[in-house]
Amino acid sequence: MILPVILCGGSGTRLWPMSRECYPKQFLQLGSEYTLLQETLLRLEPDSHQAALLICNEAHRFICAEQMRTIGYQAGGIILEPEGRNTAPAIALAALQARKNGEDPILLVLASDHFIGDVTAFRHSIKQGLALANRGKLVTFGITPDCAHTGYGYIQCGSPIAHDPEGTLGAEVAAFIEKPDAEVAERYLKAGNYLWNSGLFLFKASDYLNELAKYRPDIVQACEQAMAAPQPDLDFIRVNREAFLAAPSESIDYAVMEHTRHAAVVPMNANWNDIGSFEALWQTLDKDSHNNAHIGNVTALNTRDNLVLAQERLVATVGVQDLVVVDTKDALLVAHRSQSQTIKTLVDELKSRALSEVTEHREVYRPWGKYDIVDQGERFLVKRITVRPGHSLSRQLHYHRAEHWVVVSGTGLVEIGDERRLLSEDQSVFIPATVVHRLSNPGKVDLQLIEVQSGSYLGEDDIVRFEDDYTRGTHDVR
Repeated sequence: MILPVILCGGSGTRLWPMSRECYPKQFLQLGSEYTLLQETLLRLEPDSHQAALLICNEAHRFICAEQMRTIGYQAGGIILEPEGRNTAPAIALAALQARKNGEDPILLVLASDHFIGDVTAFRHSIKQGLALANRGKLVTFGITPDCAHTGYGYIQCGSPIAHDPEGTLGAEVAAFIEKPDAEVAERYLKAGNYLWNSGLFLFKASDYLNELAKYRPDIVQACEQAMAAPQPDLDFIRVNREAFLAAPSESIDYAVMEHTRHAAVVPMNANWNDIGSFEALWQTLDKDSHNNAHIGNVTALNTRDNLVLAQERLVATVGVQDLVVVDTKDALLVAHRSQSQTIKTLVDELKSRALSEVTEHREVYRPWGKYDIVDQGERFLVKRITVRPGHSLSRQLHYHRAEHWVVVSGTGLVEIGDERRLLSEDQSVFIPATVVHRLSNPGKVDLQLIEVQSGSYLGEDDIVRFEDDYTRGTHDVR
């Protein structure tokens, strides 16, 4: 049975301001009731896979776990990367974890932030690839091109591989090719034996590790040391930080696929898109009669060919064309669609100014729920806090700020020093600075409250934890 490996890395800055470093695009709903990560899990064929193994940046661990919880998905484990080291080390961690009990499953490596429009075609290609992986091939999936795209790498198909009753299973890989210019891309499209490189893979765990050890033994050695004594932490698997950071940052293409003699490619014609830009997102969304794609509360008059994303407020457009408009709670982007590939340059400029909007959304998820920053000033900050039933914030204190809590709905159990009290709707409490306190939700519905902070310093790192249900460190702001 196949073991899916879901790669949840990536900063997502090409879709800023919707996607941020602390909340990348795989956790967003983009024209669906589910996020891209949830869609990735839900498109797996039922009863033909083991529970997926996820590889996740430590900073995103609680978002990842919460999104699986909301769709009722129980993962086979969530391996935490202390820092991103690209795909070759990440997949090595998964392969080592998969083999820890002497098993040797076939790994289906999937990105968590891709769009697949034709799930049936996707599953059919996986079945074709499975036959090749069982023969020792390292299978990658090539997307059948429908245009001369310059934003993707290409795979040149070599000799066909075997035949089954339904026809050719795939082909040998003749070459992996970097993103071409327009003239070369047009030549590839006409040739007919070039496919877009999807970054999706299928192979036995042992076959991958053997080939990686052949070409990049330094990566295998670092990952083996990192996984020598992993630390369980709730649903998470923590690797040795120092050992893992010794692994070079390398993609699976550069580390293995461009060198191995066992690479095979299977065509996939599944309406695939990596959503690497706003233009790519526009292509995946349904359009109105004037070719506009909208998400959220949008009204358009005499406009066409636009992408408008409204997170909260009404956004209205009049007499404009070929624009990208993204309105979030704390940032607004207006760009020409032809410039959507240059968003990363804009983000780099914002980073140089140390703006928090590059990394953080106004709405921030925590293992116990979430909070939304409603207002802030020089010595005050107002949050709307949601605590899920049965969950608690850590027992903590703050040196530089006091807090005032007002319950909007639900019931809260408040601990201040040695005092414990229940608060219900419209009731409030004050917590002075330096006083140990804790907030819990003992009820069966969400607890929602307004928190007003006041003091000389209001940063999230002004937290000293004494007890925590989620094994966060004393000063871990997440």
